[in-house]
Amino acid sequence: MTTIDLRTPLKFAYWVPNVSGGLVVSTIEQRTSWDFEYNKTLARIAEDSGFEYALTQTRYAASYGADKQHEATSFSLALLLATERLKVISAVHPGMWHPGVLAKFIITADHLSGGRAAVNVVSGWLKDEFVNFGLPWLEHDERYVRTEEFIRVLRGLWTEEDFSFPGKYYDIKNFTLNPPPIDVPGRPHPEIFFGGNSTAAQAAAGRTADWYFSNGRDIEGFKENIAGVTRAAAEAGRAPRFGLNGFVIARESEKEARETLREIVAKAHRPAVEGFASAVKEAGQSTKDGKGMWADSTFEDLVQYNDGFRTQLIGTPEQIAERIVEYKKIGVNLFLTCYLHFQEEVEAFGRDVLPIVRELEADLARKNGTELDTGLLPPIGAARDARHSLATAR
Repeated sequence: MTTIDLRTPLKFAYWVPNVSGGLVVSTIEQRTSWDFEYNKTLARIAEDSGFEYALTQTRYAASYGADKQHEATSFSLALLLATERLKVISAVHPGMWHPGVLAKFIITADHLSGGRAAVNVVSGWLKDEFVNFGLPWLEHDERYVRTEEFIRVLRGLWTEEDFSFPGKYYDIKNFTLNPPPIDVPGRPHPEIFFGGNSTAAQAAAGRTADWYFSNGRDIEGFKENIAGVTRAAAEAGRAPRFGLNGFVIARESEKEARETLREIVAKAHRPAVEGFASAVKEAGQSTKDGKGMWADSTFEDLVQYNDGFRTQLIGTPEQIAERIVEYKKIGVNLFLTCYLHFQEEVEAFGRDVLPIVRELEADLARKNGTELDTGLLPPIGAARDARHSLATAR
């Protein structure tokens, strides 16, 4: 049974567009760029607008309409150094990284950023990236065996001296990393995010991760994901938190928002989407029970490559805020969001949607005999307020 935390405000993250082509595979205009200067400005806008996290994507081979991509960990470090409060999550693949090398890298990033580095461990679905690098390609459930070991080694090296781990994929002998990560109150080590919709992924997440990330899901679908993770976590005496992907289309009217979605899908780059669909369907359906990531995704779902439309954060700011709080009621703690036009729409989300979310969260807490802990809310930056004042004056 998931305990719903009504006192803690929802957290918000955004996908870092460090790959070309934006976050939908469509010829619709996307005023978003993959270059560093754009992303540096975006990161500052996000932390000034109430976002606490950013997630940097990891890709090696050009795929799914993106012919250029920056490496995730180095890009994340650059964003950490360009910001003051934003926590940046680097997506990494076991099998391409050794957990000891990654642990050392993240410790350094953590010290350089004052304790703001985090990782998202991605088991991997694009076979060609591994095979063409000459790396072993494991079958679906075995990838999660390796991932679970990877996370256990990361955590052990971050929290123990003379750490040893005799595993199937990693064999660590009496190793100590100095210095350890920054001592951040309430954080035993850099946060470990981990995602996947399959039964194997949910079980591994429950046993090892701090956060479970899911592709976009409707409310009933996400209840299933939470239940699977929670069962495994309870057996291990753990309590991970839950994050959900969602593509945000906030417009003055629901009609306008829905028309934007229809245009995105109508202008989809069909060969790229169908190529991606072929690759991920094979990955998703290769599980023993056929419940892998993307196993039931439609063409429309895959135009946003993490099923972001399925979460239905589409409509007016009020409708989106109400939808977000409905997810909080079932146990979501964090929303990982993406947009057509990142800089302007991240700022608009912070200005137009987040205040309504906070009001609804406070009302929900009071109705259930508690209070929203506003002391946990991230600060809203002076830069954003200045931009808002300037816009109002005009």
